[in-house]
Amino acid sequence: MTLAGYVLTEDCQPVSKALIELWHANESGNYDNSGYKLRGHQFTDDEGKWWFETIVPGLYPGRTRHYHLKVQRPGGSVLTTQLYFPGEPLNERDRIFNASLLLDVSPTDDGKFGRYDFIVA
Repeated sequence: MTLAGYVLTEDCQPVSKALIELWHANESGNYDNSGYKLRGHQFTDDEGKWWFETIVPGLYPGRTRHYHLKVQRPGGSVLTTQLYFPGEPLNERDRIFNASLLLDVSPTDDGKFGRYDFIVA
C-alpha cells in the first residue's frame, strides 16, 4: 500500500517541512508495542507532498481498519487523527469513524494507492 497526499494551507498553498507521523496495526490487527514496527515519520517536500510505503492494517476487536497520523506544520499545532478505508463493513459501527477521513483508494499494479490531503491552519 502506498499512502500519500499533500499538506496545504487554508488557501491551498503547499506546506513544506510539515511533520507527518504514521502508525498502525499489522496484518493480524496487532500493534507492535515493543519493537515499534509499522511506525514512522517524515517531512513533506517543497510541494507539501508526503508518502509512505506500508501494508494494509488488519482489523482488531471493536474497530474498523484505519491508520493513525499526526500532522504538524512548522511552528503549528499538532493534528492527531485517523484515516479510514472506504467500503469497510465496520465503518458505520466504529464509534469514532468519520466519513470525512476516508482515504481515496485505487488499485495499482503492485497493490493499492491511498490518498488524503490535509489542510492545516
